[in-house]
Amino acid sequence: MRLLKTLLGFTGFAVVALGMSGQAQAASCGNTAGGFEAWKTQFASEASGRVGQRALTALQGTSYATKTIAADRGQHSFKLSLSEFMEKRGSKTIVSRGKKQLAGNKALFERIEQRYGVPAGPLIAIWGMETGFGSFLGNQNTISAVATLAYDCRRTEFFTDQLYSALQLVDKGILTSAAQGAAHGEIGQTQFLPKNVLQYGADGDGDGRIDMVGSKADALASTANFLKGHGWRAGAGYQQGEPNYAAIQGWNAASVYQQAIALMGAEIDGR
Repeated sequence: MRLLKTLLGFTGFAVVALGMSGQAQAASCGNTAGGFEAWKTQFASEASGRVGQRALTALQGTSYATKTIAADRGQHSFKLSLSEFMEKRGSKTIVSRGKKQLAGNKALFERIEQRYGVPAGPLIAIWGMETGFGSFLGNQNTISAVATLAYDCRRTEFFTDQLYSALQLVDKGILTSAAQGAAHGEIGQTQFLPKNVLQYGADGDGDGRIDMVGSKADALASTANFLKGHGWRAGAGYQQGEPNYAAIQGWNAASVYQQAIALMGAEIDGR
């Protein structure tokens, strides 16, 4: 999920709390690839009391993700006007295809709404906006991307938290060291950051596991669970000024993104 736009930049040092000892140690952040390997070794030492060997092995296999850094430095689409943004992101196509997705998966969306109170429209709009309905999930190594951003000085604190979450997902078997996703470590068909997978990941198809990549039911149920966790109220409106708009704001802090999701969702829902 592209929640990166919501964050303020941080510089300085990453402070990693060691839960086992109650003490704090710091792995030095950096803005180039030069210090990444040294940082990784120190971070692995600090993390050894919090995650298992599978996760530590995955961490040691990471490499500095230059494409992730380039993407992090080059986010410009959220400076567009709403109409420019919707045109650039293909809103008419998302709505058209979204209505077909709704018709073809009616039982799934009814089941999700019954469980979480979230109608199909905004879920489908997010699904279409994030990955073109699962057609492109990203091609960057997830653990390397998140580790690189945890090391980078711009958002060290935020992505250190995300890295620990990613490593926990590896320990749980939800992620592998080879997992691929978007440039900032977003995972699956609706692009969840690792911590959100831990908090809101849901088994939407009833197979007893959470698969954000291969199961659209899991990805959509997890998205509905996220929105419910951010205050979504069943039956309430979700346009600007209505109760559920705040939950959409929780998904992404960029105002053009929020408005686009609400407007496309309403068209898909036929409201």
